[in-house]
Amino acid sequence: MALPAHVPLAVATRGDTVECVHYGSIAVADAKGKILWSVGDAHAPVFGRSALKPFQAMPLLAHPEAGKYQFTAREIAILCASHSGEPRHADAVLGVLGKAGCHLRDLQCGVHPPLYLEALEQRPHAEDIYTPVHHNCSGKHAGMLALARLLQAPTATYLESQHPVQQAIRGCVAHFTGVPAADLAAGVDGCSAPNYAVPLSALAAAYARLGDPAPDACYGDAPARVYDAMTRHPELVSGLKRFDLALTHTGHGEWISKGGAEGVQCLSVRRHGFGVAIKIADGATRAAQTATVETLRQLELLPKPEDTPLRDYRRLSLLNVRGIQTGEVYPVYVLRRDAG
Repeated sequence: MALPAHVPLAVATRGDTVECVHYGSIAVADAKGKILWSVGDAHAPVFGRSALKPFQAMPLLAHPEAGKYQFTAREIAILCASHSGEPRHADAVLGVLGKAGCHLRDLQCGVHPPLYLEALEQRPHAEDIYTPVHHNCSGKHAGMLALARLLQAPTATYLESQHPVQQAIRGCVAHFTGVPAADLAAGVDGCSAPNYAVPLSALAAAYARLGDPAPDACYGDAPARVYDAMTRHPELVSGLKRFDLALTHTGHGEWISKGGAEGVQCLSVRRHGFGVAIKIADGATRAAQTATVETLRQLELLPKPEDTPLRDYRRLSLLNVRGIQTGEVYPVYVLRRDAG
Protein backbone atom coordinates (compact mmCIF):
# COMPACT_ATOMS: atom_id res chain seq x y z
CA MET A 1 0.00 0.00 0.00
CA ALA A 2 1.52 3.32 -1.09
CA LEU A 3 1.71 5.97 1.60
CA PRO A 4 0.36 9.47 0.85
CA ALA A 5 2.97 12.13 0.10
CA HIS A 6 1.92 14.44 2.92
CA VAL A 7 4.02 17.48 3.84
CA PRO A 8 4.41 19.56 7.02
CA LEU A 9 1.34 21.74 7.51
CA ALA A 10 1.75 22.83 11.13
CA VAL A 11 4.22 22.61 13.99
CA ALA A 12 3.84 22.62 17.74
CA THR A 13 6.52 24.28 19.82
CA ARG A 14 7.71 24.05 23.39
CA GLY A 15 9.40 27.27 24.23
CA ASP A 16 11.15 28.35 21.04
CA THR A 17 11.82 24.78 19.85
CA VAL A 18 9.70 22.75 17.46
CA GLU A 19 8.50 19.68 19.36
CA CYS A 20 5.92 18.18 16.95
CA VAL A 21 5.40 18.35 13.20
CA HIS A 22 1.91 17.71 11.81
CA TYR A 23 1.97 16.44 8.23
CA GLY A 24 -1.00 16.56 5.91
CA SER A 25 -2.44 17.72 2.60
CA ILE A 26 -4.92 20.31 1.34
CA ALA A 27 -6.97 20.44 -1.86
CA VAL A 28 -9.12 23.26 -3.20
CA ALA A 29 -11.26 22.23 -6.18
CA ASP A 30 -14.15 23.54 -8.25
CA ALA A 31 -17.41 21.76 -9.04
CA LYS A 32 -15.91 20.21 -12.17
CA GLY A 33 -13.21 18.54 -10.09
CA LYS A 34 -10.39 20.83 -11.22
CA ILE A 35 -7.76 21.39 -8.51
CA LEU A 36 -7.31 25.13 -8.05
CA TRP A 37 -4.84 25.19 -5.14
CA SER A 38 -3.14 22.43 -3.21
CA VAL A 39 -0.29 21.48 -0.95
CA GLY A 40 0.98 17.99 -0.23
CA ASP A 41 -0.81 15.06 -1.85
CA ALA A 42 -4.12 16.26 -3.31
CA HIS A 43 -4.89 12.73 -4.51
CA ALA A 44 -4.34 10.99 -1.16
CA PRO A 45 -7.25 8.68 -0.26
CA VAL A 46 -9.10 10.08 2.73
CA PHE A 47 -12.06 8.80 4.72
CA GLY A 48 -14.52 11.67 4.87
CA ARG A 49 -15.79 10.57 8.28
CA SER A 50 -18.34 13.11 9.55
CA ALA A 51 -17.59 15.45 6.65
CA LEU A 52 -19.74 13.05 4.58
CA LYS A 53 -22.86 13.76 6.65
CA PRO A 54 -24.40 16.28 4.24
CA PHE A 55 -24.23 13.62 1.53
CA GLN A 56 -25.58 10.96 3.86
CA ALA A 57 -28.62 13.19 4.41
CA MET A 58 -29.19 13.93 0.73
CA PRO A 59 -30.99 10.69 -0.34
CA LEU A 60 -33.58 11.27 2.36
CA LEU A 61 -34.23 14.89 1.42
CA ALA A 62 -34.41 14.07 -2.30
CA HIS A 63 -36.80 11.15 -1.92
CA PRO A 64 -40.10 11.85 -3.74
CA GLU A 65 -42.11 11.23 -0.55
CA ALA A 66 -39.84 13.09 1.88
CA GLY A 67 -42.18 16.08 1.81
CA LYS A 68 -44.59 14.29 4.11
CA TYR A 69 -42.06 14.68 6.93
CA GLN A 70 -42.07 18.48 6.58
CA PHE A 71 -38.55 18.71 7.96
CA THR A 72 -37.64 22.16 9.23
CA ALA A 73 -34.29 23.83 8.55
CA ARG A 74 -33.33 22.99 12.14
CA GLU A 75 -34.06 19.31 11.56
CA ILE A 76 -32.11 19.29 8.29
CA ALA A 77 -29.17 20.84 10.14
CA ILE A 78 -29.26 18.08 12.77
CA LEU A 79 -29.21 15.44 10.00
CA CYS A 80 -25.80 16.84 9.00
CA ALA A 81 -24.51 17.41 12.52
CA SER A 82 -21.73 16.23 14.75
CA HIS A 83 -23.62 17.81 17.59
CA SER A 84 -22.70 18.28 21.24
CA GLY A 85 -25.69 16.57 22.84
CA GLU A 86 -27.11 19.85 24.14
CA PRO A 87 -30.85 19.96 24.92
CA ARG A 88 -31.55 21.76 21.63
CA HIS A 89 -29.71 18.99 19.77
CA ALA A 90 -31.59 16.22 21.53
CA ASP A 91 -34.91 17.95 20.81
CA ALA A 92 -34.12 18.22 17.10
CA VAL A 93 -33.12 14.55 16.88
CA LEU A 94 -36.27 13.46 18.69
CA GLY A 95 -38.27 15.62 16.27
CA VAL A 96 -36.84 13.73 13.29
CA LEU A 97 -37.48 10.37 14.94
CA GLY A 98 -41.04 11.32 15.78
CA LYS A 99 -41.86 12.41 12.23
CA ALA A 100 -40.48 9.10 10.94
CA GLY A 101 -42.49 7.07 13.42
CA CYS A 102 -39.30 5.76 15.02
CA HIS A 103 -38.08 5.64 18.59
CA LEU A 104 -34.96 6.31 20.60
CA ARG A 105 -34.38 2.57 20.93
CA ASP A 106 -34.10 2.31 17.11
CA LEU A 107 -30.87 4.35 17.06
CA GLN A 108 -27.78 2.15 16.62
CA CYS A 109 -25.09 4.82 16.98
CA GLY A 110 -24.18 3.83 20.53
CA VAL A 111 -23.84 6.08 23.57
CA HIS A 112 -21.16 8.48 24.79
CA PRO A 113 -21.22 11.44 27.20
CA PRO A 114 -22.37 14.62 25.44
CA LEU A 115 -19.61 16.76 23.97
CA TYR A 116 -20.95 19.92 25.60
CA LEU A 117 -19.43 18.76 28.88
CA GLU A 118 -15.96 19.37 27.49
CA ALA A 119 -16.96 22.83 26.25
CA LEU A 120 -18.20 23.70 29.73
CA GLU A 121 -15.14 22.06 31.36
CA GLN A 122 -17.39 19.60 33.18
CA ARG A 123 -17.12 15.87 33.74
CA PRO A 124 -19.85 13.23 33.71
CA HIS A 125 -21.23 12.23 37.09
CA ALA A 126 -21.75 8.62 38.09
CA GLU A 127 -25.50 9.20 38.38
CA ASP A 128 -25.84 10.79 34.92
CA ILE A 129 -27.81 8.78 32.38
CA TYR A 130 -27.09 9.21 28.69
CA THR A 131 -28.86 7.67 25.71
CA PRO A 132 -28.08 7.33 21.99
CA VAL A 133 -29.67 10.73 21.37
CA HIS A 134 -26.61 12.30 23.06
CA HIS A 135 -24.25 10.66 20.56
CA ASN A 136 -22.86 13.27 18.19
CA CYS A 137 -24.07 11.24 15.17
CA SER A 138 -27.63 10.63 16.36
CA GLY A 139 -29.09 13.14 13.89
CA LYS A 140 -27.52 11.29 10.98
CA HIS A 141 -28.84 7.99 12.30
CA ALA A 142 -32.33 9.43 12.77
CA GLY A 143 -32.22 10.47 9.11
CA MET A 144 -31.18 6.98 8.06
CA LEU A 145 -34.14 5.55 9.95
CA ALA A 146 -36.45 8.06 8.29
CA LEU A 147 -35.16 7.02 4.86
CA ALA A 148 -35.63 3.35 5.74
CA ARG A 149 -39.30 4.13 6.43
CA LEU A 150 -39.69 5.80 3.03
CA LEU A 151 -38.00 2.86 1.30
CA GLN A 152 -40.18 0.41 3.25
CA ALA A 153 -36.94 -1.28 4.34
CA PRO A 154 -36.19 -2.88 7.72
CA THR A 155 -35.12 -0.43 10.40
CA ALA A 156 -33.36 -3.07 12.49
CA THR A 157 -30.61 -3.54 9.89
CA TYR A 158 -30.28 0.00 8.53
CA LEU A 159 -26.49 0.04 9.10
CA GLU A 160 -25.69 -3.03 7.01
CA SER A 161 -23.72 -2.11 3.91
CA GLN A 162 -26.20 -3.83 1.56
CA HIS A 163 -29.24 -2.24 3.16
CA PRO A 164 -31.19 0.01 0.73
CA VAL A 165 -30.42 3.05 2.91
CA GLN A 166 -26.67 2.49 2.75
CA GLN A 167 -26.79 1.70 -0.95
CA ALA A 168 -28.61 4.99 -1.55
CA ILE A 169 -25.99 6.84 0.48
CA ARG A 170 -23.13 5.11 -1.35
CA GLY A 171 -24.65 6.26 -4.64
CA CYS A 172 -24.93 9.82 -3.36
CA VAL A 173 -21.29 9.92 -2.22
CA ALA A 174 -20.28 8.57 -5.63
CA HIS A 175 -22.38 11.19 -7.41
CA PHE A 176 -20.94 14.19 -5.56
CA THR A 177 -17.32 13.01 -5.38
CA GLY A 178 -17.22 11.72 -8.94
CA VAL A 179 -15.79 8.39 -7.75
CA PRO A 180 -17.74 5.39 -9.12
CA ALA A 181 -19.66 3.60 -6.39
CA ALA A 182 -17.79 0.36 -7.11
CA ASP A 183 -14.48 2.16 -6.52
CA LEU A 184 -15.35 3.70 -3.17
CA ALA A 185 -13.11 2.28 -0.43
CA ALA A 186 -15.40 1.36 2.46
CA GLY A 187 -14.89 1.23 6.20
CA VAL A 188 -16.94 1.41 9.39
CA ASP A 189 -17.24 4.79 11.09
CA GLY A 190 -17.04 5.40 14.84
CA CYS A 191 -20.85 5.41 15.00
CA SER A 192 -20.99 2.00 13.24
CA ALA A 193 -22.31 3.38 9.91
CA PRO A 194 -20.48 2.68 6.64
CA ASN A 195 -18.05 5.39 5.58
CA TYR A 196 -16.00 5.92 2.43
CA ALA A 197 -12.54 7.03 1.36
CA VAL A 198 -12.00 9.14 -1.76
CA PRO A 199 -9.12 11.23 -3.12
CA LEU A 200 -8.78 14.47 -1.17
CA SER A 201 -9.44 16.48 -4.34
CA ALA A 202 -12.68 14.54 -4.91
CA LEU A 203 -13.83 15.42 -1.39
CA ALA A 204 -13.09 19.09 -2.13
CA ALA A 205 -15.04 18.85 -5.41
CA ALA A 206 -18.00 17.31 -3.57
CA TYR A 207 -18.10 20.34 -1.28
CA ALA A 208 -17.93 22.65 -4.28
CA ARG A 209 -20.96 20.85 -5.74
CA LEU A 210 -22.74 21.06 -2.40
CA GLY A 211 -22.51 24.85 -2.61
CA ASP A 212 -23.92 25.13 -6.12
CA PRO A 213 -27.30 26.91 -5.75
CA ALA A 214 -28.66 25.43 -8.99
CA PRO A 215 -30.78 22.24 -8.71
CA ASP A 216 -28.71 19.09 -8.90
CA ALA A 217 -29.45 16.73 -11.79
CA CYS A 218 -30.10 13.80 -9.43
CA TYR A 219 -30.87 15.35 -6.05
CA GLY A 220 -32.81 18.45 -7.03
CA ASP A 221 -32.92 21.15 -4.37
CA ALA A 222 -31.57 18.88 -1.62
CA PRO A 223 -28.02 20.37 -1.74
CA ALA A 224 -29.39 23.90 -1.54
CA ARG A 225 -31.61 22.95 1.42
CA VAL A 226 -28.63 21.44 3.20
CA TYR A 227 -26.47 24.50 2.54
CA ASP A 228 -29.23 26.81 3.76
CA ALA A 229 -29.86 24.78 6.92
CA MET A 230 -26.18 24.55 7.81
CA THR A 231 -25.64 28.30 7.40
CA ARG A 232 -28.83 29.23 9.26
CA HIS A 233 -28.30 26.82 12.15
CA PRO A 234 -24.57 26.21 12.71
CA GLU A 235 -25.29 25.91 16.44
CA LEU A 236 -27.09 22.65 15.62
CA VAL A 237 -24.42 21.37 13.22
CA SER A 238 -21.81 21.49 16.00
CA GLY A 239 -22.38 23.21 19.33
CA LEU A 240 -21.23 25.54 22.06
CA LYS A 241 -17.58 26.67 21.70
CA ARG A 242 -17.03 24.34 18.73
CA PHE A 243 -14.74 25.11 15.77
CA ASP A 244 -17.38 24.51 13.07
CA LEU A 245 -19.67 26.99 14.82
CA ALA A 246 -16.93 29.65 14.88
CA LEU A 247 -16.10 28.97 11.22
CA THR A 248 -19.67 29.32 9.99
CA HIS A 249 -20.34 32.42 12.09
CA THR A 250 -17.23 33.99 10.62
CA GLY A 251 -18.41 33.23 7.07
CA HIS A 252 -21.75 35.09 7.50
CA GLY A 253 -23.34 32.72 4.99
CA GLU A 254 -20.38 32.78 2.58
CA TRP A 255 -19.40 29.22 3.42
CA ILE A 256 -20.36 26.12 5.35
CA SER A 257 -17.90 23.96 7.20
CA LYS A 258 -17.92 20.39 8.44
CA GLY A 259 -15.18 18.63 10.31
CA GLY A 260 -14.58 14.92 10.56
CA ALA A 261 -12.61 12.66 12.86
CA GLU A 262 -8.90 12.07 12.37
CA GLY A 263 -8.02 15.55 11.19
CA VAL A 264 -10.54 16.11 8.38
CA GLN A 265 -12.01 19.55 7.68
CA CYS A 266 -14.09 20.58 4.67
CA LEU A 267 -15.63 23.84 3.49
CA SER A 268 -18.00 24.83 0.70
CA VAL A 269 -17.45 28.41 -0.48
CA ARG A 270 -20.52 29.21 -2.54
CA ARG A 271 -19.61 32.70 -3.78
CA HIS A 272 -16.36 31.48 -5.31
CA GLY A 273 -17.66 28.07 -6.41
CA PHE A 274 -15.01 25.91 -4.79
CA GLY A 275 -14.63 23.41 -2.00
CA VAL A 276 -11.78 22.88 0.45
CA ALA A 277 -10.68 19.57 1.93
CA ILE A 278 -7.95 19.28 4.56
CA LYS A 279 -6.44 16.13 6.02
CA ILE A 280 -3.96 15.99 8.89
CA ALA A 281 -2.00 12.74 8.67
CA ASP A 282 -1.82 12.06 12.40
CA GLY A 283 -5.44 13.08 12.97
CA ALA A 284 -4.59 16.06 15.20
CA THR A 285 -7.55 18.40 15.59
CA ARG A 286 -5.33 21.30 16.61
CA ALA A 287 -3.42 21.11 13.32
CA ALA A 288 -6.63 20.86 11.27
CA GLN A 289 -7.97 23.97 12.94
CA THR A 290 -4.92 26.16 12.41
CA ALA A 291 -4.53 24.88 8.84
CA THR A 292 -8.16 25.73 8.07
CA VAL A 293 -7.79 29.32 9.25
CA GLU A 294 -4.51 29.70 7.39
CA THR A 295 -6.06 28.30 4.21
CA LEU A 296 -8.88 30.84 4.39
CA ARG A 297 -6.30 33.57 4.92
CA GLN A 298 -4.19 32.47 1.95
CA LEU A 299 -7.29 32.28 -0.24
CA GLU A 300 -7.99 35.92 0.77
CA LEU A 301 -11.28 34.96 2.38
CA LEU A 302 -10.08 35.89 5.84
CA PRO A 303 -7.65 38.82 5.59
CA LYS A 304 -7.63 39.53 9.33
CA PRO A 305 -8.35 36.40 11.39
CA GLU A 306 -7.60 38.39 14.54
CA ASP A 307 -10.82 40.38 14.00
CA THR A 308 -13.07 37.30 13.80
CA PRO A 309 -14.29 34.46 16.05
CA LEU A 310 -11.34 32.48 14.61
CA ARG A 311 -8.73 34.76 16.18
CA ASP A 312 -7.53 32.12 18.64
CA TYR A 313 -7.19 29.35 16.03
CA ARG A 314 -4.55 30.59 13.59
CA ARG A 315 -1.86 30.37 16.27
CA LEU A 316 -3.10 28.08 19.02
CA SER A 317 -1.63 28.67 22.44
CA LEU A 318 -0.59 25.52 24.31
CA LEU A 319 -1.27 25.77 28.02
CA ASN A 320 -0.39 23.44 30.87
CA VAL A 321 -2.80 22.62 33.69
CA ARG A 322 -1.78 25.79 35.57
CA GLY A 323 -2.65 27.91 32.57
CA ILE A 324 0.96 28.70 31.72
CA GLN A 325 1.66 28.97 27.99
CA THR A 326 4.23 26.35 27.02
CA GLY A 327 4.19 26.78 23.25
CA GLU A 328 2.11 27.30 20.13
CA VAL A 329 0.67 25.47 17.14
CA TYR A 330 1.01 27.39 13.88
CA PRO A 331 0.98 26.74 10.10
CA VAL A 332 4.14 26.33 8.01
CA TYR A 333 2.91 25.88 4.41
CA VAL A 334 2.07 27.89 1.32
CA LEU A 335 -0.75 26.84 -1.01
CA ARG A 336 0.35 26.17 -4.57
CA ARG A 337 -1.89 27.45 -7.35
CA ASP A 338 -2.64 24.90 -10.03
CA ALA A 339 -0.96 25.82 -13.30
CA GLY A 340 -3.42 23.95 -15.52
